[in-house]
Amino acid sequence: MTKEPKLSLIPLGGLGEIGKNMMVVRFGENILLVDCGLMFPEEEMLGIDIVIPDISYLLENREIVRGIVLTHGHEDHIGALPYVLRQLKVPVYGTKLTLGLLQGKLKEQGIYGEAALHTVKPRDSVQIGPFKVEFIRVSHSIPDAVAVAIHTPLGVVLHTGDFKIDQTPVDGQVTDFQRLAQLGEKGVLVLLSDSTNAERPGYTMSERVVGNTFDETFRQTTDRIIIATFATNVHRLQQAIQAAYKHNRKVAVVGRSMVNVVNIANELGYMDIPEGTLVELEEANRLPRSRVVILTTGSQGEPMSALTRMALADHRQVEILPGDTIIISAIPIPGNEKLVARIIDQLFKQGARVIYEPVSGIHVSGHPSQEELKLMINLVRPKFFVPVHGEYRMLIKHAELARDVGVLPENIFVAENGQVLEFTRRSGRIVGRVTAGKVLVDGLGVGDVGNIVLRDRKLLSQDGILIVVVTINRESGLIMAGPDIVSRGFVYVRESEELLEEAKIKVKSALDKCTEKGISEWSSIKSQVRDALGKFLYEKTRRRPMILPIIMEV
Repeated sequence: MTKEPKLSLIPLGGLGEIGKNMMVVRFGENILLVDCGLMFPEEEMLGIDIVIPDISYLLENREIVRGIVLTHGHEDHIGALPYVLRQLKVPVYGTKLTLGLLQGKLKEQGIYGEAALHTVKPRDSVQIGPFKVEFIRVSHSIPDAVAVAIHTPLGVVLHTGDFKIDQTPVDGQVTDFQRLAQLGEKGVLVLLSDSTNAERPGYTMSERVVGNTFDETFRQTTDRIIIATFATNVHRLQQAIQAAYKHNRKVAVVGRSMVNVVNIANELGYMDIPEGTLVELEEANRLPRSRVVILTTGSQGEPMSALTRMALADHRQVEILPGDTIIISAIPIPGNEKLVARIIDQLFKQGARVIYEPVSGIHVSGHPSQEELKLMINLVRPKFFVPVHGEYRMLIKHAELARDVGVLPENIFVAENGQVLEFTRRSGRIVGRVTAGKVLVDGLGVGDVGNIVLRDRKLLSQDGILIVVVTINRESGLIMAGPDIVSRGFVYVRESEELLEEAKIKVKSALDKCTEKGISEWSSIKSQVRDALGKFLYEKTRRRPMILPIIMEV
């Protein structure tokens, strides 16, 4: 009796979290990867720049990785590629704008020439190993977004990517409902669907609502307008530029990532910018304020972003003045609420008028709400359903929606990163787990900062550091110099001389005890000093600074 072939789906990112989206599709000795995204660091990840998925599983199976297909050009779907492509030399398939944005990232990292990039269009199909991959147009907050239908020997796996059901998209490119329905008619084995807004009832409003709000705000405003939004929200940028042109205003773009996106989208024909509308910031500063619009990054309150620097009066070229209208055309990503609130407060203090409430129509989501999620499931009618792209509660809500529209409960799988979902034509189950997790990128270091380093950074940020330097005679064990104590972030030295003098006495006492007991191992001596000093300082200050003994011998 021949063994029944099996299809495996293995999420390496994007489940139980927002961002870091990456899905492995495996059939036999063939792996296809859908998306390769990053995540922005959480508050406790001190000093970390970005977070990317752990690809240990892919590196262990590098010989059978056939390619990477991309759904769209947002950071949480393509941002990890510059790091992954250094280690996995595989072809990448994506639409024109998606690859245009990716090329900019690869050039920055110096690996552009090494990557094999293949441009596809909606309704195109490509053969990648045993997988026939079909690209299907969907609406999202960036042009050229696609779902991918992966035709495998066992059936079709449909991955929606990020989508929304927008009947009046800004670029006129409506979701390809016809093709989705055709796939549903023929039969879809597994549907993987975006869960970001699974908690929201109803429908997500059309992106055109924001354009109407911009138009109304521009009509009523007589001073300078500054709009902060996501750099890659090309439709939002397009509508802001159109409103500016209509109301006889010039537009200056601030923030490196936004400048790059506008240039790439314009060059590739995804933006329609009337001639003479875009100007350099220096020229905008010379124009009457009633004729200026500034598009900027910083809608998430990022510490180094242009809007944050403006709010803190730290931007070299833009000074917030009373009368400025600032539109924050985004909602905070979970975890960023405090940062955004702080920036809004600062802007109000500078005398600006700030429009930031989602109810004002200055932001709509790019993701589907509950009725759209139901519509997708009803169009596709999958045998098995796996909610993806969302925190765990969102996945659970999405699973409940699938059950409500008729998917059998035993055919719905709420999975975690690293779990292996195994399917045949008739059955599905979770069969095990592979290595999955977070790799932290700090500057040029990829993965060299782990939990221990983060713990040390947290300790340093909470109670500071105390460095004890002492010179000891190797032969006699006597103290030749010191102990000297250097403090950073623990106490203000000039006001704590008495405490530090007592600390030196405690260190000497600990060293004397080591000599009496015949302890000569440096590690043991350091441990004794650390314990004695730590106990003393906690009794005196109720703080636990990091204590770093340095022993020199002569």
